[in-house]
Amino acid sequence: MKIVPSGLVLGAVIEEVDLAQQVDPVNFAKIVRALSEHGVLRFPRQTLTPIQLKQFSQRFGSLQASPTGKDCEAGLPEVTILSNIVENGKSLGAPDAGQDWHTDMSYNSVVGYTNVLYGIEIPRRNGEALGATLFANMKLAYDDLPERYKQSLSTAVAVHDFNKFWEATRARPGSKRGPMTAEMRALLPPSRHPVFLDHPVTGDRILYANPGYTVAIEGMSEVQSQETLNFLFAHQLQEKYQYVHRWEVGDVLMWDHIGTLHMANPDYTASERRLIKRCQVMADRVFDPAFVQCVLAPLAQA
Repeated sequence: MKIVPSGLVLGAVIEEVDLAQQVDPVNFAKIVRALSEHGVLRFPRQTLTPIQLKQFSQRFGSLQASPTGKDCEAGLPEVTILSNIVENGKSLGAPDAGQDWHTDMSYNSVVGYTNVLYGIEIPRRNGEALGATLFANMKLAYDDLPERYKQSLSTAVAVHDFNKFWEATRARPGSKRGPMTAEMRALLPPSRHPVFLDHPVTGDRILYANPGYTVAIEGMSEVQSQETLNFLFAHQLQEKYQYVHRWEVGDVLMWDHIGTLHMANPDYTASERRLIKRCQVMADRVFDPAFVQCVLAPLAQA
């Protein structure tokens, strides 16, 4: 297995590994370390069944299943289908482009660790791939923060709320989506997380706030909270922190939710087919030092 860093602010390509097979402990440990160090990993030329995608993904932690059982593989609620394809009047999956910059599952009490996406159909126009995924490096964003923010927010806690994304979607032209129901709010209440996190694998300090879900900083007035968040959002999305992945058919792409933000570029039309299958891994194990030590132990023994 070869790990080829992009040389940019994020990203590496991992060659000569078949994710349809059980990855041995040494190479799996290398993948975990590379994910933490490079933030975004591309495994090109893969061929996976939905169950193989699930089996690889669940080695990193528990998988978040579709709460409704919709937009997922039959019998595999942990494997979500992301697609703009409509066949016989029925959508094949949930759309995944057009949302603002965000970090998946930051609205949960147990945050996201990584996403694992498998590209099956990728739209192209004039020889160029469409639907790129953009990322931003939150270690670098933290490193460059003015010292006064590092000090004043050193113990600050932010509130993350799925309803922020829901309302943004409702506000789009043509949306027929109603407000979140009481049942939905009960399943997805606001969550609280430190504004700065220490990465459980690298120990790096991370700026953990995002425009998609973060709504307030506790202990501040509403005005001060919004002004601070506006500054953090503008700061973290500077182009110098950004990296772009342009998809190819057969790509498996995974990224570290703890250390990155991401956004899908909706630059393709309804007639330009896109089909991606996804597993979302929760950070229910990676913050346990014993788990990390166990996963990385084969590297020390190799």
